[in-house]
Amino acid sequence: MRELPFELYRAVQVRELDRIAIEERGIPGYTLMSRAGEAAFELLRQRWPNARRIVVVCGGGNNTGDGYVVARLARKTGLDVQALTLSNPDALRGDALTAWQDACAAGVPTTAFTTAGLDGADLLVDAILGTGLERDVSGVWREAIEAMNAHPADRFALDIPSGLHADTGAILGAAVRAAVTITFIGLKQGLFTGQGPACCGDIHFTDLEVPSDIYPALHPACWRYVGEDLPALLPHRSRGAHKGHFGHVLVIGGELGMAGAARMAGEAAARCGAGLVSVATRAVHASLQAAARPELMFHGIETPDALEPLLDRATVVAVGPGLGRGDWGRAMLQAALARDRPLVVDADALNLLAVEPVFRDDWILTPHAGEAAHLLKMTPVQVEADRFAAVEDLALRFGGVALLKGAGSLIASKADGLVALCHAGNPGMASGGMGDVLTGVIAALRAQGLSPFAAAKAGAYLHGRAGDLAARASGERGLLATDLLPFLRQLANPN
Repeated sequence: MRELPFELYRAVQVRELDRIAIEERGIPGYTLMSRAGEAAFELLRQRWPNARRIVVVCGGGNNTGDGYVVARLARKTGLDVQALTLSNPDALRGDALTAWQDACAAGVPTTAFTTAGLDGADLLVDAILGTGLERDVSGVWREAIEAMNAHPADRFALDIPSGLHADTGAILGAAVRAAVTITFIGLKQGLFTGQGPACCGDIHFTDLEVPSDIYPALHPACWRYVGEDLPALLPHRSRGAHKGHFGHVLVIGGELGMAGAARMAGEAAARCGAGLVSVATRAVHASLQAAARPELMFHGIETPDALEPLLDRATVVAVGPGLGRGDWGRAMLQAALARDRPLVVDADALNLLAVEPVFRDDWILTPHAGEAAHLLKMTPVQVEADRFAAVEDLALRFGGVALLKGAGSLIASKADGLVALCHAGNPGMASGGMGDVLTGVIAALRAQGLSPFAAAKAGAYLHGRAGDLAARASGERGLLATDLLPFLRQLANPN
């Protein structure tokens, strides 16, 4: 087992890596299958040392072959193991057939799947469907998956939870909800976004000892980002620095009744190192908010003309938190768009943009699935069905950088043609105000000189990691957006 790589691949790319290893490097396919089963069984014994009865549920492809190897090894070590099959093993071909024959020779009992066959299991091993799935699971296959999910024992998925799309992270009808997934040769991008994290549980990886020099033959589809370059992006500050060196963030938002959103964005920008932060909000909110957070400069702004002096002084403009969709919000957005300042666009500014689309190269858009659906003229369900396609389409249609929020946030850059996946965050962050804080974080990083793509991916990671630290301190349920602020300050000083 090794640490998770940064590179993420589509299923067809992983199959190509497998082909190169077998056909061009001469590694027998059954050798790779055996290594996969051995790595999986080793992890099984580490994670579930007290499990005595193991039920391996098998399908009909190479993923099933991995399962038969696990079953054979479990039998060899004296565990009570049972293989339940959803297809006729005699119909297996190639390496999977060999794996089944070896399992039978070792004394592994193989019977047709029934729900009753799961009774008494301490652990269920998912070896039903692999990465080639392209249509909804149905019939006995779906019944088996649903029965496994209803069973009290943990589920251990081999390569990918059955029913999960390897490329998109969408569930195709039904998918195994695993406690642990071990994946082989290359990380599949769908494991880390959409429903992938909920289905995979803890993810482990082994390259099956394939030669490392086969990987440059393929360009990864995406990169998993865990803040590895933060020390370089946020270096030690010069002893002679002053506030003017770190940019002036202007937050525009806070329509009547939504004052907190703009303040949270402004405070996050300040905590992440912006030299100055101004907040343009409705006049009724300004004095009260200034008293609560005096380090921020609150301005009561009611007309676009009154906004102009603030735009003159701003390094970066963050527009959208609590902006609303009324006349005031629309006028504020139009004034911001009329200037050439770098922009971070969120919340209702995105909904307004969906009505009157604009293309720019210097902005960062940060929609969740609902806002992305408005922008792309589709439904949130369609966005979630292929988050990678959606984020790339956003960047192409609107320019700049698009950050699609959610489990496994995705960042796409039109200029660079790159896609990054933020591997941080937790369900406790599904609460009001989190997006406003993220907007402020990204604006602060942009004000300090980071490129749009670097600011978006680093901001997403700082935000997600702060959420993880806050949840670790007191739990996920009840996590508030402002709970992230102390951790953001800590994480924004990586050196």
